[in-house]
Amino acid sequence: MFSNVEDEIISRVSTKIMGQHIVARNIVTLKANYKITSIEIPHELYPLKDIILEQFPSIDVLVTRTSPQLQRSSLNENSSSRPTASSSKSVTTMSESDSSSTAIRIPFSSILYKNKQGNTVIDDIRYPWDFLKSVQTILGIEVSSTRISPKAKISKTSVIDDPCIIEEGVILDDFYKINGPAYIGKNSFIGMGSLVRNCILEHNTRIGFNCEIGKSYFAGNDRISHHNVILDTIIGQNVWFGGYSGTANVLLDRRNVKYKMDNDFLDTGTDHFGSVIGNNCSIGASVIILHGRKVLPNTQIQAGSIFKN
Repeated sequence: MFSNVEDEIISRVSTKIMGQHIVARNIVTLKANYKITSIEIPHELYPLKDIILEQFPSIDVLVTRTSPQLQRSSLNENSSSRPTASSSKSVTTMSESDSSSTAIRIPFSSILYKNKQGNTVIDDIRYPWDFLKSVQTILGIEVSSTRISPKAKISKTSVIDDPCIIEEGVILDDFYKINGPAYIGKNSFIGMGSLVRNCILEHNTRIGFNCEIGKSYFAGNDRISHHNVILDTIIGQNVWFGGYSGTANVLLDRRNVKYKMDNDFLDTGTDHFGSVIGNNCSIGASVIILHGRKVLPNTQIQAGSIFKN
Protein backbone atom coordinates (compact mmCIF):
# COMPACT_ATOMS: atom_id res chain seq x y z
CA MET A 1 0.00 0.00 0.00
CA PHE A 2 1.16 3.51 -0.79
CA SER A 3 0.80 6.37 1.65
CA ASN A 4 -1.55 9.25 0.86
CA VAL A 5 1.41 11.38 -0.18
CA GLU A 6 2.66 8.70 -2.56
CA ASP A 7 -0.85 8.29 -3.97
CA GLU A 8 -0.89 12.00 -4.79
CA ILE A 9 2.55 11.77 -6.44
CA ILE A 10 1.55 8.74 -8.51
CA SER A 11 -1.64 10.49 -9.57
CA ARG A 12 0.24 13.62 -10.54
CA VAL A 13 2.96 11.96 -12.58
CA SER A 14 0.55 9.60 -14.34
CA THR A 15 -1.82 12.31 -15.59
CA LYS A 16 -2.59 11.90 -19.29
CA ILE A 17 -3.46 14.26 -22.09
CA MET A 18 -5.33 12.60 -24.95
CA GLY A 19 -4.38 9.12 -23.81
CA GLN A 20 -0.67 9.74 -23.30
CA HIS A 21 1.17 10.38 -20.04
CA ILE A 22 2.34 13.99 -19.84
CA VAL A 23 5.95 12.95 -19.23
CA ALA A 24 5.83 10.71 -22.32
CA ARG A 25 4.32 13.53 -24.38
CA ASN A 26 7.11 15.84 -23.25
CA ILE A 27 9.78 13.34 -24.24
CA VAL A 28 8.21 12.75 -27.66
CA THR A 29 8.09 16.52 -28.24
CA LEU A 30 11.75 16.93 -27.30
CA LYS A 31 12.86 13.93 -29.35
CA ALA A 32 11.82 15.82 -32.47
CA ASN A 33 14.85 18.09 -31.96
CA TYR A 34 17.07 16.19 -29.54
CA LYS A 35 18.70 12.79 -29.38
CA ILE A 36 17.84 11.86 -25.81
CA THR A 37 20.07 9.23 -24.19
CA SER A 38 19.30 9.70 -20.50
CA ILE A 39 16.81 11.34 -18.17
CA GLU A 40 17.49 12.29 -14.57
CA ILE A 41 14.56 12.50 -12.17
CA PRO A 42 14.37 13.33 -8.45
CA HIS A 43 13.68 10.52 -6.00
CA GLU A 44 10.37 12.11 -4.99
CA LEU A 45 9.02 11.34 -8.44
CA TYR A 46 10.33 7.78 -8.72
CA PRO A 47 7.09 6.42 -10.31
CA LEU A 48 8.11 8.28 -13.46
CA LYS A 49 10.86 5.74 -14.05
CA ASP A 50 8.53 2.88 -14.93
CA ILE A 51 6.37 5.14 -17.11
CA ILE A 52 9.41 6.32 -19.08
CA LEU A 53 11.03 2.88 -19.44
CA GLU A 54 7.79 1.30 -20.63
CA GLN A 55 7.60 3.64 -23.63
CA PHE A 56 11.28 4.48 -24.12
CA PRO A 57 13.32 1.37 -23.20
CA SER A 58 16.47 2.70 -24.88
CA ILE A 59 16.66 5.74 -22.57
CA ASP A 60 18.61 5.46 -19.31
CA VAL A 61 16.60 6.77 -16.34
CA LEU A 62 18.57 7.94 -13.31
CA VAL A 63 16.84 8.57 -9.96
CA THR A 64 18.74 11.07 -7.81
CA ARG A 65 18.38 12.82 -4.46
CA THR A 66 18.05 16.22 -6.11
CA SER A 67 17.12 19.07 -3.77
CA PRO A 68 13.57 20.45 -4.20
CA GLN A 69 14.70 23.66 -5.90
CA LEU A 70 16.44 21.58 -8.56
CA GLN A 71 13.57 19.22 -9.31
CA ARG A 72 13.84 19.54 -13.07
CA SER A 73 14.32 16.87 -15.70
CA SER A 74 17.75 16.58 -17.27
CA LEU A 75 17.60 15.28 -20.83
CA ASN A 76 21.02 14.68 -22.32
CA GLU A 77 22.17 14.30 -25.91
CA ASN A 78 25.54 13.79 -27.55
CA SER A 79 26.58 17.30 -28.64
CA SER A 80 29.74 19.24 -27.88
CA SER A 81 28.31 22.47 -26.45
CA ARG A 82 26.63 22.81 -23.07
CA PRO A 83 24.00 25.56 -22.83
CA THR A 84 20.89 24.98 -20.69
CA ALA A 85 17.29 25.69 -21.66
CA SER A 86 14.81 26.07 -18.81
CA SER A 87 11.31 27.32 -18.22
CA SER A 88 11.54 30.18 -15.75
CA LYS A 89 8.40 31.82 -17.15
CA SER A 90 4.92 30.41 -17.54
CA VAL A 91 5.53 29.94 -21.26
CA THR A 92 8.88 29.41 -22.97
CA THR A 93 9.43 28.78 -26.67
CA MET A 94 12.34 26.65 -27.96
CA SER A 95 13.32 26.65 -31.61
CA GLU A 96 15.30 24.01 -33.47
CA SER A 97 18.42 26.12 -33.01
CA ASP A 98 18.33 25.10 -29.33
CA SER A 99 19.09 21.50 -30.25
CA SER A 100 22.85 21.86 -29.76
CA SER A 101 22.63 21.66 -25.98
CA THR A 102 23.82 18.61 -24.07
CA ALA A 103 21.47 19.06 -21.11
CA ILE A 104 18.03 20.58 -20.77
CA ARG A 105 16.43 21.22 -17.39
CA ILE A 106 12.66 21.38 -17.42
CA PRO A 107 10.29 21.58 -14.43
CA PHE A 108 8.26 18.40 -14.01
CA SER A 109 5.19 20.59 -13.73
CA SER A 110 5.64 21.58 -17.38
CA ILE A 111 3.67 20.59 -20.46
CA LEU A 112 5.48 20.67 -23.81
CA TYR A 113 3.92 20.92 -27.25
CA LYS A 114 4.63 22.18 -30.76
CA ASN A 115 2.96 25.46 -31.68
CA LYS A 116 1.62 26.19 -35.15
CA GLN A 117 5.01 27.64 -36.15
CA GLY A 118 6.72 24.33 -35.29
CA ASN A 119 8.53 25.61 -32.21
CA THR A 120 8.53 23.78 -28.89
CA VAL A 121 6.51 25.59 -26.22
CA ILE A 122 7.01 24.92 -22.52
CA ASP A 123 4.04 25.78 -20.33
CA ASP A 124 5.04 25.86 -16.65
CA ILE A 125 1.92 24.65 -14.83
CA ARG A 126 1.80 26.32 -11.43
CA TYR A 127 -1.94 26.55 -10.87
CA PRO A 128 -5.01 24.61 -12.06
CA TRP A 129 -6.09 27.35 -14.44
CA ASP A 130 -2.68 27.10 -16.13
CA PHE A 131 -3.42 23.44 -16.79
CA LEU A 132 -6.84 24.13 -18.28
CA LYS A 133 -5.38 26.84 -20.49
CA SER A 134 -2.72 24.45 -21.79
CA VAL A 135 -5.35 21.78 -22.43
CA GLN A 136 -7.39 24.20 -24.53
CA THR A 137 -4.30 25.28 -26.46
CA ILE A 138 -3.23 21.69 -27.16
CA LEU A 139 -6.73 20.76 -28.32
CA GLY A 140 -6.73 23.71 -30.71
CA ILE A 141 -3.37 22.75 -32.20
CA GLU A 142 -3.46 18.94 -32.24
CA VAL A 143 -7.13 18.24 -32.97
CA SER A 144 -7.55 19.85 -36.37
CA SER A 145 -9.71 17.17 -37.99
CA THR A 146 -12.18 14.50 -36.93
CA ARG A 147 -10.80 11.02 -36.32
CA ILE A 148 -13.26 8.34 -35.21
CA SER A 149 -12.12 4.83 -34.39
CA PRO A 150 -13.88 2.11 -36.43
CA LYS A 151 -14.43 0.37 -33.08
CA ALA A 152 -16.52 3.26 -31.72
CA LYS A 153 -20.33 3.16 -31.83
CA ILE A 154 -21.84 6.46 -32.94
CA SER A 155 -25.60 6.97 -33.05
CA LYS A 156 -26.97 8.15 -36.37
CA THR A 157 -28.65 11.05 -34.57
CA SER A 158 -25.40 12.32 -33.05
CA VAL A 159 -24.14 15.69 -34.26
CA ILE A 160 -20.38 16.04 -34.75
CA ASP A 161 -19.62 19.22 -36.67
CA ASP A 162 -16.28 20.22 -35.19
CA PRO A 163 -12.91 18.43 -35.10
CA CYS A 164 -12.61 15.72 -32.48
CA ILE A 165 -10.83 12.47 -31.69
CA ILE A 166 -13.03 9.56 -30.66
CA GLU A 167 -11.15 6.46 -29.50
CA GLU A 168 -12.06 2.78 -29.69
CA GLY A 169 -14.83 1.46 -27.49
CA VAL A 170 -16.57 4.83 -27.24
CA ILE A 171 -20.38 4.82 -27.36
CA LEU A 172 -22.27 7.99 -28.29
CA ASP A 173 -26.00 7.81 -27.60
CA ASP A 174 -28.85 9.50 -29.50
CA PHE A 175 -28.97 13.27 -30.03
CA TYR A 176 -25.54 13.82 -28.52
CA LYS A 177 -23.66 16.87 -29.79
CA ILE A 178 -19.97 17.68 -29.77
CA ASN A 179 -18.51 21.15 -30.17
CA GLY A 180 -14.82 20.68 -30.77
CA PRO A 181 -12.03 20.50 -30.62
CA ALA A 182 -12.51 17.65 -28.19
CA TYR A 183 -11.05 14.28 -27.21
CA ILE A 184 -13.13 11.29 -26.09
CA GLY A 185 -10.95 8.55 -24.59
CA LYS A 186 -11.22 4.78 -24.90
CA ASN A 187 -14.37 3.02 -23.69
CA SER A 188 -16.11 6.26 -22.72
CA PHE A 189 -19.86 6.80 -22.98
CA ILE A 190 -21.90 9.92 -23.73
CA GLY A 191 -25.60 9.73 -22.89
CA MET A 192 -28.62 10.85 -24.86
CA GLY A 193 -29.10 14.57 -25.38
CA SER A 194 -25.77 15.63 -23.83
CA LEU A 195 -23.47 18.38 -25.06
CA VAL A 196 -19.68 18.15 -24.77
CA ARG A 197 -17.62 21.11 -25.91
CA ASN A 198 -13.89 21.77 -25.86
CA CYS A 199 -13.12 18.97 -23.41
CA ILE A 200 -10.72 16.13 -22.79
CA LEU A 201 -12.45 13.01 -21.47
CA GLU A 202 -9.86 10.37 -20.68
CA HIS A 203 -10.55 6.61 -20.71
CA ASN A 204 -13.71 5.05 -19.24
CA THR A 205 -15.49 8.34 -18.58
CA ARG A 206 -19.27 8.02 -18.59
CA ILE A 207 -21.50 11.06 -19.09
CA GLY A 208 -25.22 10.55 -18.43
CA PHE A 209 -28.13 11.96 -20.41
CA ASN A 210 -28.95 15.68 -20.79
CA CYS A 211 -25.61 16.92 -19.42
CA GLU A 212 -23.54 19.91 -20.48
CA ILE A 213 -19.79 19.44 -20.16
CA GLY A 214 -17.72 22.44 -21.23
CA LYS A 215 -14.02 23.33 -21.31
CA SER A 216 -13.21 20.72 -18.69
CA TYR A 217 -10.71 17.90 -18.13
CA PHE A 218 -11.62 14.43 -16.86
CA ALA A 219 -8.72 12.23 -15.74
CA GLY A 220 -10.56 8.96 -16.40
CA ASN A 221 -12.85 6.34 -14.82
CA ASP A 222 -15.36 9.07 -13.94
CA ARG A 223 -19.12 8.62 -13.67
CA ILE A 224 -21.35 11.64 -14.29
CA SER A 225 -25.09 11.05 -13.86
CA HIS A 226 -27.97 12.78 -15.66
CA HIS A 227 -28.69 16.53 -15.89
CA ASN A 228 -25.25 17.68 -14.70
CA VAL A 229 -23.54 20.92 -15.75
CA ILE A 230 -19.74 20.86 -15.38
CA LEU A 231 -17.87 23.87 -16.74
CA ASP A 232 -14.20 24.99 -16.69
CA THR A 233 -13.38 22.27 -14.17
CA ILE A 234 -10.68 19.67 -13.53
CA ILE A 235 -12.02 16.25 -12.51
CA GLY A 236 -9.64 13.66 -11.04
CA GLN A 237 -9.91 9.90 -11.46
CA ASN A 238 -12.74 7.73 -10.14
CA VAL A 239 -15.09 10.65 -9.43
CA TRP A 240 -18.85 10.12 -9.20
CA PHE A 241 -21.49 12.83 -9.65
CA GLY A 242 -25.14 12.31 -8.73
CA GLY A 243 -27.88 13.80 -10.86
CA TYR A 244 -28.72 17.50 -11.10
CA SER A 245 -25.33 18.64 -9.77
CA GLY A 246 -22.89 21.15 -11.22
CA THR A 247 -19.90 23.43 -10.89
CA ALA A 248 -20.36 27.19 -10.88
CA ASN A 249 -17.82 28.96 -13.07
CA VAL A 250 -18.75 32.66 -13.34
CA LEU A 251 -19.30 35.43 -10.78
CA LEU A 252 -22.50 37.45 -11.02
CA ASP A 253 -20.49 40.67 -11.51
CA ARG A 254 -18.19 38.97 -14.10
CA ARG A 255 -15.03 39.76 -12.15
CA ASN A 256 -12.10 37.35 -12.19
CA VAL A 257 -12.72 34.16 -10.26
CA LYS A 258 -10.53 33.70 -7.18
CA TYR A 259 -9.25 30.26 -6.23
CA LYS A 260 -9.29 29.24 -2.58
CA MET A 261 -5.88 27.97 -1.47
CA ASP A 262 -5.50 27.40 2.26
CA ASN A 263 -6.87 30.61 3.79
CA ASP A 264 -6.13 32.82 0.80
CA PHE A 265 -7.95 33.52 -2.45
CA LEU A 266 -5.72 33.78 -5.53
CA ASP A 267 -6.80 35.72 -8.60
CA THR A 268 -7.00 33.23 -11.48
CA GLY A 269 -6.70 35.97 -14.09
CA THR A 270 -9.86 34.72 -15.80
CA ASP A 271 -13.57 35.33 -15.31
CA HIS A 272 -14.39 31.70 -16.16
CA PHE A 273 -13.09 29.03 -13.79
CA GLY A 274 -14.93 26.23 -12.05
CA SER A 275 -13.34 23.93 -9.50
CA VAL A 276 -10.77 21.19 -8.95
CA ILE A 277 -12.15 17.84 -7.81
CA GLY A 278 -9.64 15.31 -6.50
CA ASN A 279 -9.50 11.58 -7.09
CA ASN A 280 -12.11 9.19 -5.67
CA CYS A 281 -14.66 11.86 -4.74
CA SER A 282 -18.40 11.18 -4.51
CA ILE A 283 -20.69 14.13 -5.20
CA GLY A 284 -24.34 13.64 -4.21
CA ALA A 285 -27.40 14.66 -6.19
CA SER A 286 -28.34 18.35 -6.48
CA VAL A 287 -24.94 19.61 -5.29
CA ILE A 288 -23.52 22.96 -6.39
CA ILE A 289 -19.75 23.40 -6.11
CA LEU A 290 -18.92 27.09 -6.06
CA HIS A 291 -16.34 28.58 -8.40
CA GLY A 292 -12.70 28.52 -7.38
CA ARG A 293 -13.04 25.64 -4.91
CA LYS A 294 -10.91 22.55 -4.42
CA VAL A 295 -12.53 19.29 -3.37
CA LEU A 296 -9.88 17.17 -1.69
CA PRO A 297 -9.37 13.54 -2.77
CA ASN A 298 -11.73 10.95 -1.25
CA THR A 299 -14.28 13.61 -0.25
CA GLN A 300 -17.98 12.81 -0.04
CA ILE A 301 -20.45 15.68 -0.48
CA GLN A 302 -23.98 15.03 0.74
CA ALA A 303 -26.93 15.52 -1.62
CA GLY A 304 -28.45 18.98 -1.75
CA SER A 305 -25.29 20.73 -0.51
CA ILE A 306 -23.62 23.95 -1.61
CA PHE A 307 -19.89 23.30 -1.44
CA LYS A 308 -18.02 26.49 -0.53
CA ASN A 309 -15.19 25.29 1.78
